Amino acid sequence: MSVQGIIGKKVGMTQVFQEDGRAVPVTVIQAGPCVVVQRKSKQKDGYSAVQLGLVESRKVKSVTKPMRGHFDKAGLPPCKVVREVRVDEADEVKVGEKVSVALFAAGDRVVIVGVSKGKGFQGVVKRHHFRGGDASHGSMFHRAPGGIGASAYPSRVIKGMRGAGDMGSDRITVKNVTVVRVDEDNNLLVLKGAVPGAGGGYILIRKDTASR
Repeated sequence: MSVQGIIGKKVGMTQVFQEDGRAVPVTVIQAGPCVVVQRKSKQKDGYSAVQLGLVESRKVKSVTKPMRGHFDKAGLPPCKVVREVRVDEADEVKVGEKVSVALFAAGDRVVIVGVSKGKGFQGVVKRHHFRGGDASHGSMFHRAPGGIGASAYPSRVIKGMRGAGDMGSDRITVKNVTVVRVDEDNNLLVLKGAVPGAGGGYILIRKDTASR
């Protein structure tokens, strides 16, 4: 199989013990199975890639007309989560091919792409790690941002000024993550350390070809 990536769902974190007795923190991922929904080529789309759909036990309830037409063209049932993985133009990948966790092995290095946890509206101390003012009595300056621009000139806030706002829910890419275990029977992938996102969130796992 020439497809070097798969869609997964974060189950949670635990730990495994190595042969020397050390405990290693790991993240368990329900990886796949996936199916190739669309093949994109340089001639038609400008780049070479495949669109993967995550096959889940639950049926997709709300299916829009464009979504139904897209999957009917491929002759496949609708998938809730779809992601793209780049492939070489010469790779012969056909629509309907299955992608399983078997493409990974213990010791492989992978790249994880996910969405970080949303923190809501936060101030500058938590969002940008501002130091803040003195906490003593009478200070009147504790967690405020301080000056954000001169009033006379330029009489506006400079673009890019760090301030309070929504924190989290960002696309995060983590490279050089080690595969600890692969359970093909249960479609489980055990990765060393933490991965972005909350439990139940969807992530994309692809082989890290740069680390070879």
